[in-house]
Amino acid sequence: MLLTPDHLASYAEVLIWAMRTSRAVPFKNGELVLLRYDHDALPLAEAVYATLMDAHLHPLPSALPTSFMQSEHYGNSSFGQLTFAQPGLDELYKATAGVITILAPDDLTHLGHIDPRTIAAGEQTEMRAAGVLDRRRRAGLLGSTICLYPTEALAEASGMDLSEYAERLARACLLFTPDPVAEWKRTRKELAEIGKWLDGLKISHLHIESERMDLTLAPGDKRKFVGVTGRNIPGFELYLAPDWRTVEGVYFANQPSLRWGRILSDVRLEFHGGVAVQTEAGRGGQFLAGRLASDGGARRVGEFSLTDKRISKVERFMAHTLLDENYGGEFGNCHIALGGASAASFSGPASELTPEREAELGFNASAMHWDLVNTEAKRVTAIIPSGRPSGGAEGKSDSGRRTIYENGQFLV
Repeated sequence: MLLTPDHLASYAEVLIWAMRTSRAVPFKNGELVLLRYDHDALPLAEAVYATLMDAHLHPLPSALPTSFMQSEHYGNSSFGQLTFAQPGLDELYKATAGVITILAPDDLTHLGHIDPRTIAAGEQTEMRAAGVLDRRRRAGLLGSTICLYPTEALAEASGMDLSEYAERLARACLLFTPDPVAEWKRTRKELAEIGKWLDGLKISHLHIESERMDLTLAPGDKRKFVGVTGRNIPGFELYLAPDWRTVEGVYFANQPSLRWGRILSDVRLEFHGGVAVQTEAGRGGQFLAGRLASDGGARRVGEFSLTDKRISKVERFMAHTLLDENYGGEFGNCHIALGGASAASFSGPASELTPEREAELGFNASAMHWDLVNTEAKRVTAIIPSGRPSGGAEGKSDSGRRTIYENGQFLV
């Protein structure tokens, strides 16, 4: 099946809800929403446009570059063209109250022949303008969300036909439920309750173990676990931005990762003093090494995440991080993100989290944010400071230690 008009209408409602949820202040009639979409996502973009009109908001549609355009931009440009800053973006972003981005890649390997350093240089220019949006988001003035639309390229890369891929994507976005928005609200509440339980344990360190992984890290001061923020659909994970300085041991990502036209698999990272000092990959090792040298924070961890298989509706590899980082499957998943940390994990007032405060608390800073996913059977143990309760029958705990996640689910 492909997405029907009813599915598209439901999807649009979910995206507007997600955008509203991600903003600290309510939207007002007449505010501007930037609607960015890939060409192949036009049916969903039109449904979102209509829903924004019904909501008395001002949609501003903007088509994203096709894979051919991207190949030309990064592979056939002078330095001046590569780093050209589009006029008026700062003014547009300062006036923007919301951003909805719909990705529908028509090719996943089109940048595979281009030097990653060239792509990084071009993205640096784009990120400078996007900094305006980030400042508005931190101030609570911007709502945003991002999603996928099914394409042949995604289906082929994941080993499915387009009809099956579309069906699995719709299921992952809860579009088959009687009221998808209500179901997302219920999921958000459920994850918030688990996050509150985890925060209440006052965890000093986490120990993550699987067949090929043995990693420890500390959540750090002024942290909280974060669930459904609305920033992406779907979103079944619980994550935090750990103190990067505390990461020690071996992390292994067995799920393939597609980035900039390259495919990486079986990524092994060994951390000492918070830095990935030894790295290897079954495939794509040279590209991995290059990306980890991109800036000072690229070898450090900006995010740690767990997904409960009972909550997630992502049941198999979908060839895009937006879905794969939410994988449920047989054993759930954990993932780390190399690179920049999310300010959403800060438990204090957003205005307090200056760059100086971020550095003091161990929030990693980097232009890169790369999720690497492990789907093996694993156990996650919380080390709890002396004097805290260590659990109950379901927690399988001993003094000072409590298993909080095993066999793909949280042990609340």
